[in-house]
Amino acid sequence: MLSDYRREGLGSNGRAGHDRSMNESMHVFDRTAVRRHRDRARPGDVEDILRDCAERLLDRLDDTHHRFGRALDVGGRCVVAPLLRERGIEVVSTDLSPVQAGQNGSLAVAADEEFLPFAPASFDLVVASLSLHWINDLPGSLIQLRRALRPDGLFLASLPALGTLAELRAALTEAEATLSGGAAPRISPFPDLRDCAGLLQRAGFALPVADADDITLLYADPLALLRDLRAAGETNAVRLRDKRIPPAALFPMALSLLPRQDGRVPITLRLAMLTGWAPAPSQPQPLKPGSGTISLTQALSEPDAPPSPPNPAGSAR
Repeated sequence: MLSDYRREGLGSNGRAGHDRSMNESMHVFDRTAVRRHRDRARPGDVEDILRDCAERLLDRLDDTHHRFGRALDVGGRCVVAPLLRERGIEVVSTDLSPVQAGQNGSLAVAADEEFLPFAPASFDLVVASLSLHWINDLPGSLIQLRRALRPDGLFLASLPALGTLAELRAALTEAEATLSGGAAPRISPFPDLRDCAGLLQRAGFALPVADADDITLLYADPLALLRDLRAAGETNAVRLRDKRIPPAALFPMALSLLPRQDGRVPITLRLAMLTGWAPAPSQPQPLKPGSGTISLTQALSEPDAPPSPPNPAGSAR
């Protein structure tokens, strides 16, 4: 079942005051191009890579005793939804591309991740595996996803982080500089891992965690790398990309510049694995200022000393 919620207006999450005419500096990606690339994608050709990434993300479900009944799969490309259903979880899938959304085999919604149509507290789990890195307003989308979670609901996401495709980026830059004396942006900018936990905290998630998972892909034929990127719908959608036909020698030269390891081309995929919870009263809370029973000075000068009696005034010394 496929519903199309892609539209100019606001979703039911009530993103008050958000205008599609965001500051031009926020428009890094051409969302129309992103959708077209997803429409033409053939994720079945790269299912082994997509599944490996999704399984690494979903392994985090085994670290919690929570039981999840209803999940939102954001851009899972027909890989995440089946894995969640195997765990007995009801799944609603959403994708910017109606083509991809309709291939998930369950309830699906074609929707723009920057203007999601879901009501607050609709899900107790949200999973976004390699699907949020083409979003212009990522903090705003994270806020919407957090609002779509019920209290104490879990958010899991993976993003390509800084270092992903570093070999291809360097080779393309060197080749284009050699051929034309300059270089156009041909690979998406990726976030630094250090910024990812801050994004979760800024979006209002509790207990945010961001860690890295590095995958090295080995290609006997470097041209297969470009085919895989196209099959995954991951070709260039940077708004300021050079739309002219590139020099005929650009990609052959760039592929020849890629490093070799035992006769194969190693390509880095550095995943930022994000975990956050929708706030709930039952979660661990930081102690109130002034509730400590030992002063910092005492703790540093006498590490083995027992705690001093509570301050009658109720304030830290």
